[in-house]
Amino acid sequence: MTGIGGAVFTTGPLFVHIRLEKFNHTRKQKRYYALRLTQTLFGEYCLEREWGVIGGSGQQQTDYLPAAELAKQEMERLKAQKLKNGYAVIPVQLGMFG
Repeated sequence: MTGIGGAVFTTGPLFVHIRLEKFNHTRKQKRYYALRLTQTLFGEYCLEREWGVIGGSGQQQTDYLPAAELAKQEMERLKAQKLKNGYAVIPVQLGMFG
């Protein structure tokens, strides 16, 4: 398992997890945004997005994409959008699950 820019990649079936967080103390904001990319049993790629207030219940959206490159491009687009809006990439520690 290797991590690049807050992403965790595993060998075998495609799995990428990126977590972003945003803290704005003047506006009392504590938010997170998580992106997970996995491959389904049917060969398509599942891009899961989860967001909300840290410590609260969040929302979730799942998109299915036909190719790995399309899924990675969409993930990078969403990550860039969040970085532009003040989010920061947080290292994800999934070593205990590997």
